[in-house]
Amino acid sequence: MTTPHGTSAWAQQMAQHHAQLQIGQPLRAAEAALPADSDLPQAQAAALQGARMLGFIEADAQCVAKAWWHQTQRVGHFDPLHWPDQAVDFQMPAWPRQNAFAPCPRALGLYAVLPNAEWVARMAQAGVPTLQLRFKSDEPAEVATEVRAAVKAVEGTEALLFINDHWQHAIDAGAYGVHLGQEDLDSADLSAIRKAGLRLGLSTHGYAEMMRADALSPSYIAMGAVFPTTLKNMPTAPQGLGRLGAYAKLMQGHSLVAIGGIDDARFADVQRTGVGSIAVVRALVAAADPQGVARDLMRRMVGG
Repeated sequence: MTTPHGTSAWAQQMAQHHAQLQIGQPLRAAEAALPADSDLPQAQAAALQGARMLGFIEADAQCVAKAWWHQTQRVGHFDPLHWPDQAVDFQMPAWPRQNAFAPCPRALGLYAVLPNAEWVARMAQAGVPTLQLRFKSDEPAEVATEVRAAVKAVEGTEALLFINDHWQHAIDAGAYGVHLGQEDLDSADLSAIRKAGLRLGLSTHGYAEMMRADALSPSYIAMGAVFPTTLKNMPTAPQGLGRLGAYAKLMQGHSLVAIGGIDDARFADVQRTGVGSIAVVRALVAAADPQGVARDLMRRMVGG
């Protein structure tokens, strides 16, 4: 049984120490343990309350709290100052894994998300190492044509091309890989993607989704949205640099991509979190000189 007073004190200490993980509103007020939490070990209940105070959605708060309890058991005491960052505490299996998708480079570098095959051709010729075709159409024939054109556009270049959503067309056209959102996991034939040898990238927006993605052992995990973006309706608030850094440390066994609202001014800060790739959309497609911007960002990715 937990002791509400002690639980709240621990939660307050935890939340204040890790305030860089808070986004949006100020820290929520400490509350007594909720009835559903009263039977939890005190360390887990305190971590759950602290994560809620920091504004984590409930699924992520529960995930963090369980990891904190596993950390407490592993080290022999509860430390509210040590945010859990070890794969073992999140019960993530060790590598190598039998269910793993084909690997991609650990550092995918600059990752350009592009609206059509013409843009794919431009950025491939500019030397951007990783590209994603995010082509929107309800017409299968149009999608098939665009995917084939994009695959053709990267031939003879070193660019790695991922196709967003349209996994069957990506298989048919022989693309390098597929990128799927969380909402696509229930309908996509992951076995077919794996059997075809395509790489798989998965979007995540917090701890619970990262754990779901990790269980599938994809080729890379995308984490975001880091900053506000108008390009897509996001299921969670922008994660911010503090959370991105914590995610990157925990998920370092994967190839990682940061995405969402990342522009020139924020590029260096994102890079310092330890991710091996930074995805950009508007920073390229809305630029007056996309090739020039791409060259500049690529130099910065390698520290040039």
